[in-house]
Amino acid sequence: MLNQLTYKTFGKNAILIEWPAVISEEVLQDIVAYKTKIERLLKLQDVIVGYNSLLLVYNFEIEKFQTKVALLKELYFQKGVISKIRGVHWSVPVCYDPVFGIDLELISTRKNKSVEEIVRLHTEVVYKVFFIGFLPGFLYLGGLNSEIALPRKETPRLRVPKGAVAIGGHQTGVYPAESSGGWNIIGNSPVSFFEMDKITPCFAKTGDEISFESISFEAYTSIKEQIENNTYQHKKIG
Repeated sequence: MLNQLTYKTFGKNAILIEWPAVISEEVLQDIVAYKTKIERLLKLQDVIVGYNSLLLVYNFEIEKFQTKVALLKELYFQKGVISKIRGVHWSVPVCYDPVFGIDLELISTRKNKSVEEIVRLHTEVVYKVFFIGFLPGFLYLGGLNSEIALPRKETPRLRVPKGAVAIGGHQTGVYPAESSGGWNIIGNSPVSFFEMDKITPCFAKTGDEISFESISFEAYTSIKEQIENNTYQHKKIG
């Protein structure tokens, strides 16, 4: 891992650091450990995590790229105790009712599995939050059972509703706001994944874990009411 990092310019004021192009928790741990070191010692405008990358955005135009890279490499190899990510394990309610899971029958046909089996396979996994992107609050989750993996649609929908729980390739995620999108929709979560007026707009972060809990349409409606009344609390496990 250590000798496979690459450093590239990314515009005039950013450096892109890339790991091998694999989705794995080992890479994620290495990325977050490096990010922690960088944020402790360097003042940057932003540090953005990807599946296999870190984008460092400086407050100024980078003039001596190689000098900056040399400093970053020295920082990477610097010894120090960086604890393993110990994120929060969140339980997220999802209603898989046909009114929400508009692609469940499609997946059922293509995978030769019942809708109930698809829901079971989707809810029995503990997913890892690898990074947040595409939309503010959109969690890219790793760990989807390959038995229900399905390619994204060739023609994306123009409108995917807020809270749509979907499968795209070997990933799953929840749309935090109405958006266009090409993932296969299997349900809807009543909880909000991005709230601009909160101190922490997105309750989850890179390194956290997500479990999906299947709920009835009635429970979905009840949680919606709690959210509207500001009485709902995100559920933690453990």
